Formats: sequence, structure tokens, C-alpha cells
Amino acid sequence: MYKQARPHQKRRKRSGAEVREEGLAAARGLLLDRGPAAVTLANVGQAIGMSHANVLHHFGSAAGLQSALMESMVRDLTDALGNVVDLMKTDAAAPRAVADRVFDAFDKGGAGPLAAWIILSGDVEHLEPVRAAVRALVEAIVGQSTDEAAPDRVRAAVLMMAVTAFGDAVIGPHVRDMLDQPDDAMRDLIARILPLFLIPTGIPPAAP
Repeated sequence: MYKQARPHQKRRKRSGAEVREEGLAAARGLLLDRGPAAVTLANVGQAIGMSHANVLHHFGSAAGLQSALMESMVRDLTDALGNVVDLMKTDAAAPRAVADRVFDAFDKGGAGPLAAWIILSGDVEHLEPVRAAVRALVEAIVGQSTDEAAPDRVRAAVLMMAVTAFGDAVIGPHVRDMLDQPDDAMRDLIARILPLFLIPTGIPPAAP
């Protein structure tokens, strides 16, 4: 029996901004489900119903896509830490909450393995767009402070948190196992140190 063909459904035309937003959402899903190697133009195109060429047009390359995803994740972290200074002043549990947000972004959010993938691929120039996002994170925290020394202290705090969270996400489980440390050992240590960076006196400078 003849089966009538289904009418062809015209694809919805999407703006460049919509394609990038949908592409980044799909890329994040691929990162969390299958790891950094799965964040490719072809896989993202398949996920959002677009051709490889169309996705290439909006992101430039697979490395460009991965860089844009990393930048997006840092900006999400900036939003998550939007009231960090007030929290630190009013809530004794805030340092641990801040540490958990940063470490979750690198671990559960996938930023750690993605950053390692970008660096090990040799495409370090594609981390350049992340620079602006990191600076925005620093400025967002500095903007909540009133003393002149705040910028230097906040940069040091972000450096400490980012590097330790990155290392913990990539190799932390193995090192903790070697040292018989609990899963949250590094988070707990950062939570204890972090308040020293955000008070006006700060951590004393290193001896010459």
C-alpha cells in the first residue's frame, strides 16, 4: 500500500547568536557526557541539526569551539561568585561554598579536563579569549571591595583557586589516594586559606 510522504519541514532560520548559544549548550553536554575529545564541530552540528560547515562558520575551528566553551564556563563562574565578598563578611560557611563553586566548575562542570585538552593539543593561543573572562571574574570581585589593595589580593586569590581547582580536577583523585586524603581535602584547605586573601591586611608578603 502506498504510504504518503510526510511534508518536508522547513528548518527554522537561526541568528548567529542563537547558533552560538545552542552550539555551546550542545558542546557542554558533549563535554560532560563524553569528555573533551567529543567536543567537535561535527558532533555539535549533529546535536543542533546543522551541518559541519555551518558550525565551522560560527566558531572557526574545533579549537575555536572549545575555546568559546571554556570562555563561557568562566563567565558562568563569574556569575556564580557575584556576591562572594558579602558572603565572606556575613557567613562563616561562605569560604567553603565559594571553594565548592570553583572546584565544581573545574571538576563536575568539566572546565579542568577541557583546559588540559586545549593545552596538550598545543592550541594555547585559543585560550586567549578566556583571558577576558578571567579578568571579568577578578573585576567582579574587586568591584565588591573598597580598599586600594583589593585588586592584587583578588588576583592572588583567583590564581590560587583556579590553579588548585584545575590540578584537583585533573590529577587530584590520584594524588589524594596516594596520600590517603578524603575527596574534599583540597576544597577544605582552600576554604581555610581563602579568607586571608579577602581581608584588608591580607597574607604577609614572602620574605626576600
